Amino acid sequence: MRFKVYIPARLASTRLPGKALLDLAGQSMLQRVHACALASGADEVVIATDDERIADHARGFGAIVCMTSPAHQSGTERLAEAVAQRGEAPGQIIVNLQGDEPFMPAAVIHQVAHALATAAHADMATVCEPLATIEEWRDPNMVKIVRDDADYALYFSRAPVPYPRDGEHEWQPAGPFRRHVGLYAYRVQFLQTFVTWPPSALELLERLEQLRAMAHGMRIIAPDALEACGMGIDTPADLARASAMLAQAGV
Repeated sequence: MRFKVYIPARLASTRLPGKALLDLAGQSMLQRVHACALASGADEVVIATDDERIADHARGFGAIVCMTSPAHQSGTERLAEAVAQRGEAPGQIIVNLQGDEPFMPAAVIHQVAHALATAAHADMATVCEPLATIEEWRDPNMVKIVRDDADYALYFSRAPVPYPRDGEHEWQPAGPFRRHVGLYAYRVQFLQTFVTWPPSALELLERLEQLRAMAHGMRIIAPDALEACGMGIDTPADLARASAMLAQAGV
């Protein structure tokens, strides 16, 4: 099973400006994400960016860089341009690893590519993990996923789903309550088709891009992650917490 990892990276971030280049215990966030990708067994790891400061920094630690347009509205659009520029084959499996996930386990990056390669009916692959608390289940910033018995996604939502008919007192960590982890695998031909579709009504309502694929009847396999996926970094508080974790671990 062969795959490549592409990391979309930009400096413009409303809640944490310039986060790709921010220091995390002596390394930039981007460098830590790149190291996770390298450890996954990928054939190649590519950073796709529209900013020369990111490009120069990434080249400084030996990364492959692909410069893309600043006009893209999402990381998915950025990757679609990057794979086209680099002439990736239509059947090539691409893992989309966000540039603010410095704790993503290498095993899970490999897992999502393997899930796509081995699931007979999957157009995309992602992963999920159990919600630890009822507060996470209620949190609209924590995206939830509902799956069928074969681990294919039925729906993604910011709402607390699935909802127990008899009330929240039936919520339990051992139940079918999962958070979606924003890590994706798809083949180049699917990626290039996806970005030609306009956003769907549900996507616009929930602000969840994967709902566009589901609106077109695409199937998304979403197994439980093999390891805990850690935290993404979106705010100054996230950055402080991540730095403290790394300092405590001596990493």
